Amino acid sequence: MSSSGKSSDSSSANQKLWGGRFSESTSALVEKFSESVSFDSRLYRQDIRGSQAHARMLAKVGVLTSADAEAIVAGLDAILAEIEAGSFVWSEALEDVHMNIEARLTDRIGDAGKRLHTGRSRNDQVATDMRLYVRDVIDALVPLIDRVAGGLLDLAEREADTVMPGFTHLQIAQPVTFGHHMLAWREQMLRDRSRLLDCRKRMNLLPLGAAALAGTVYPIDRHYVAEQLGFDGVTENSLDTVSDRDYAIEFCAAASLILIHLSRWSEELILWASPMFGFVDLPDRFCTGSSIMPQKKNPDVPELVRGKTGRVIGNLNALLVLMKGQPLAYNRDNQEDKPPLFDTVDTVSLCLQVYAEMIPAIKVRHDNCRAAAAKGFSTATDLADYLVMKGLPFRDAHHVVGSAVAHATRQGCDLAELPLGELQAFSALIGEDVYAHITLDASVAARRSYGGTAPEQVRAAIARARAKN
Repeated sequence: MSSSGKSSDSSSANQKLWGGRFSESTSALVEKFSESVSFDSRLYRQDIRGSQAHARMLAKVGVLTSADAEAIVAGLDAILAEIEAGSFVWSEALEDVHMNIEARLTDRIGDAGKRLHTGRSRNDQVATDMRLYVRDVIDALVPLIDRVAGGLLDLAEREADTVMPGFTHLQIAQPVTFGHHMLAWREQMLRDRSRLLDCRKRMNLLPLGAAALAGTVYPIDRHYVAEQLGFDGVTENSLDTVSDRDYAIEFCAAASLILIHLSRWSEELILWASPMFGFVDLPDRFCTGSSIMPQKKNPDVPELVRGKTGRVIGNLNALLVLMKGQPLAYNRDNQEDKPPLFDTVDTVSLCLQVYAEMIPAIKVRHDNCRAAAAKGFSTATDLADYLVMKGLPFRDAHHVVGSAVAHATRQGCDLAELPLGELQAFSALIGEDVYAHITLDASVAARRSYGGTAPEQVRAAIARARAKN
């Protein structure tokens, strides 16, 4: 027995901030198994901001004295400085970021630190930290997306006249411009940006005040805290507030779509950089070599982005499975929401950064792009359109051109290389002017519909984009 008359196990248990109910200390194995501070310490900034706002509110409504609130705010500022300086000692025994910071606050300022947790629970505290964190992350990712989108816009302008093959089913379909292709990538990024901002808007409601699950008996002012922390309002139902993580799932879904788009771009760049295509050169600083084959220049950055996409999709799936069977309200399962979320944040951020650096350095090999566009009868649709303009119904024109393509295939040449007489054997409507319609440049120039691939439309789209910025 200790001199106080209590067992050492009981004394150890009471060192926990929740230890009053327990008569023996937590197993060391359980402490290791259940701690989250090894990863949720990342939330320290958000935890301190939320606690400071909570303390100010408690003083405003008279639950804390002004002196206690001021001591809490100042003490938390000092702890923030300790953490940022690397001198703060994190303890697994204290379980999580919240209890580590609260225990250190009490060490620094005494009983005032113990009063901070009045009117709240770790349940609504972590929900607040998480929303603040996801909101901060979105605010950091949007400028990165803007950098990528801006790089694509510049590249599109540079290559507005560059003819390349457009593909469906990875088969040559119709000629397009490289600039038009880059604007397609940009449209995907803009939707990604919009999804992140939609997620931010939906999640920007304050959870603090829901307490453990039922609200609190104290006369708190949630709207005052929301205003301090930049939330648009407060959550409406305390049970829902502490139990759901749909905002984290929504963020990870939006992040997965960002990576899916980057992965699709990566696949194209990997193909285009190969000698079989030869459409682009990626700068050496974004590639690596082979340990055995000295000629190799491997597109490792796009390949890694393509691979990391699987991780992010897996993180989304982990969160979906985590939540699917939970009853209301809070469950300890939700501790596991952070590793997949944090990994998603790190991965998406790094992939966007590397693409923002790589896109402006892409070198387009114009001759190879043009030569590839000349293959595969990419102007066959233009011949069909020519016949339609001469009065032939489109379905009939389609059949005529299909027969002409079959003939050219047997001859081993392109449609534009067939003599006029041979073309006219398929339709008397074909005249000498046909060749002006089935060249690569004529094909892309003719597609002047809004959003089309014609260089004039590409430049018009770029002008519209720049006018919005």
